[in-house]
Amino acid sequence: MIPFEALLPYGVIIIMFGVAGTGMSAAKLLREGGNKPRVHRDAWDKMMMERDMRLTKEYRKQSDEPIAPEDFKTSSVWRASRIWDD
Repeated sequence: MIPFEALLPYGVIIIMFGVAGTGMSAAKLLREGGNKPRVHRDAWDKMMMERDMRLTKEYRKQSDEPIAPEDFKTSSVWRASRIWDD
């Protein structure tokens, strides 16, 4: 018969895997604002996430107001570039 002291390390290992998995799940949930993580993001999704960020200051939050806030007019994603190099 195997003494129970030999099984205690396996219990600790299993518990630590559970704690690590729960911690990773909670971190992912908090990062995404309580929503499921987005998968298979293409260029359109990234562009819409950037627009949402400029409108609401959060990547996962969307706005349903018909008029954009004033600072949305000046927070363009287009960067100024030089036409010629000196």
